[in-house]
Amino acid sequence: MRTVLVVRALGLGDALVAVPALRGLRRRFPAARLVMACPQPVGGWLQELGMVDAVLPAAGLAPLSPDLLTRAVAASPEVLTEHVDLAVNLHGNGPQSTAALWSLHPSRVVAFAGPDHPDGPAWDRDEHDADRWIRLVAEVGAPCERRDLVLGDVGDRRGRTVVVHPGAASPARRWPAERWTAVVRALLADGHDVVVTGGSAERSLCARVAGAEEQDGAGRGGADRRARDLSGALDLPALVELVGGAGALLCGDTGVAHVATATRTPSVLLFGPSRPAQWGPLVDLERHAVLWPAPAGYRGDPHAEQVDPVLAAISVDDVLAAARPHLQPLRADDRPARDPAGAPARAAAGS
Repeated sequence: MRTVLVVRALGLGDALVAVPALRGLRRRFPAARLVMACPQPVGGWLQELGMVDAVLPAAGLAPLSPDLLTRAVAASPEVLTEHVDLAVNLHGNGPQSTAALWSLHPSRVVAFAGPDHPDGPAWDRDEHDADRWIRLVAEVGAPCERRDLVLGDVGDRRGRTVVVHPGAASPARRWPAERWTAVVRALLADGHDVVVTGGSAERSLCARVAGAEEQDGAGRGGADRRARDLSGALDLPALVELVGGAGALLCGDTGVAHVATATRTPSVLLFGPSRPAQWGPLVDLERHAVLWPAPAGYRGDPHAEQVDPVLAAISVDDVLAAARPHLQPLRADDRPARDPAGAPARAAAGS
């Protein structure tokens, strides 16, 4: 076995839940060159971590185009210079993604069963995504387990910063911005250092959540400070380092939630419409609070243009109550000074 190609042409969270399968393939074929077809930023980071040997830049949403990989090879011919001995579909259940692998004429394709690929295992739509890929690579005897989701533990380096990540890819998964703002103000009033993160396209949202729209510098509701807004300022390694050293992460069902699992960072995760049974934490469960006030059997629409009703049912008090047990207690001199009426006193005149 000389070359193993896997396709996972999706984002950060999708890549992280596939890490156990990648580790299993590496253990099974230690001498092979492991190539991953995926977006370059995520793949480059995984390459730096030693998870893969090379990245074939490719990005596609379901359904993935069957010619995606042939186009990717044509655009980056230096990446895949040898015959593919084994191609593994970590992208989905096909048929498009499986056809994309077959278009490269590998010796063998490992994928879930479909009309054009009857030999694979059966797809289980209710299975956790990490378990799904662990089960798939077992077809080639690749040993891996849930614990392989963990990349490392920062241990004593964990600080007191609370990272709040308010964005998500679709409107259905975005908890209302005004509620995130209220959570941030409450944490600041308690004396915590809060950092708000997001992509470049989320700068307006993050500025609002961080309190930048308040011209006098004082937050309503009690906070005398603003959160630090790092939206658009962090590349992927810097984001992972920030979350990995934080006291806690608060976010919805989005890619950075899986960074908390990977770095063993305590988290509060707001779910809806996707179910935590399919996308939630699988290890260190005591470190992660999952909010999912859904009736039995609920299935939401992750592509809806409005916030999912289950997600909307989560209150600010719910999030704060779930977060506070995970936050390090503050010493008396860490807390903001308060006037007799209970509001934080200003640090200096005119602030």
